[in-house]
Amino acid sequence: MLQIGDDVMYFSAVFLLVVLATRSPTAASLLTAFLYVFMVMFRFPPLPAEQAGRVLRPRSPSGGVPVVANRGGSYDAPENTLAAIREASRNGATGVELDLSFTADGVPVLMHDETVDRTTNGSGPISKLPFVQLKRLDAAARHRLKDKFGGEKVPTLQEAVEECVRHQLTIFFDVKGHPDKAAAVLHDMYKKFPVLYNGSIVSSFEPKVIYKMRQTDPRVVTALTHRPWRLSRFGDGTPRSLTVWSQLWTGVLDILLDWAHHHILWKLCGISAILVQKDFISHDYVQYWAERGVEVVGWTVNTAVEKDYYQNLLKISYITDSLLEDCNPHV
Repeated sequence: MLQIGDDVMYFSAVFLLVVLATRSPTAASLLTAFLYVFMVMFRFPPLPAEQAGRVLRPRSPSGGVPVVANRGGSYDAPENTLAAIREASRNGATGVELDLSFTADGVPVLMHDETVDRTTNGSGPISKLPFVQLKRLDAAARHRLKDKFGGEKVPTLQEAVEECVRHQLTIFFDVKGHPDKAAAVLHDMYKKFPVLYNGSIVSSFEPKVIYKMRQTDPRVVTALTHRPWRLSRFGDGTPRSLTVWSQLWTGVLDILLDWAHHHILWKLCGISAILVQKDFISHDYVQYWAERGVEVVGWTVNTAVEKDYYQNLLKISYITDSLLEDCNPHV
């Protein structure tokens, strides 16, 4: 259900901005009315709180808040592998975050980067490699524990899902693109493994991915992933562009995107959670989303001090690269 107070505020803001830009109250009224009708007609209602709660608040073995292993726990084991999933379960994770990608022949597999260079002994874009070639690669070749996990393979999406179901782990499917293909493939997974409706969530930085997922299967729990200033700055804060005008333009786009996330996109997609970079989360921020029926999940929380803050003060779920020790900040 739309928040009336929020609606009045942001539709009024749209009206005032259009009036200032066009100096035409008629044009502003028409555009604002169009936006309102669009939101009412095309938004997806959020899923029942009970279902979202089962996914986002599973019982933690330690009795604390749910802890999700990023890429299966990329510091504790080779990321996005079956070994990482098993290690995450052994180390007490309630869930794993897994990155969906596609080979040249359309096989859905786990891979975070656009290329296989950083994590395997291979080279080149994953979109150019057929699966028969990909499965020959060693997914542990560049990991700090490669001697322990040597020979680990890049798993298919189904292999990863089967392993997570076996260990009763909640799955955070992270989708970076290909909204139509990803929605179709994930829908097939949900049909094969109905337990996923109460044990997984689909998340993405791209709203069109989440909207397409809800359109394909409105019963799937979904989340938007957000980091303020993502378009203009890298995760460590350095500018993406060296030119002043480009920085200004992407900065403006960042402001608009941030506003859209907090006032329009979450309602349009009917999300159950928002995954936010850890440095931008506070108690007030958690409360802001709680009033709208949306859970906040922090990423990537990698030190004991940060984990204590999330466990005992914020008391919200978080995503981490390691369940065993401190590791370098993930950006």
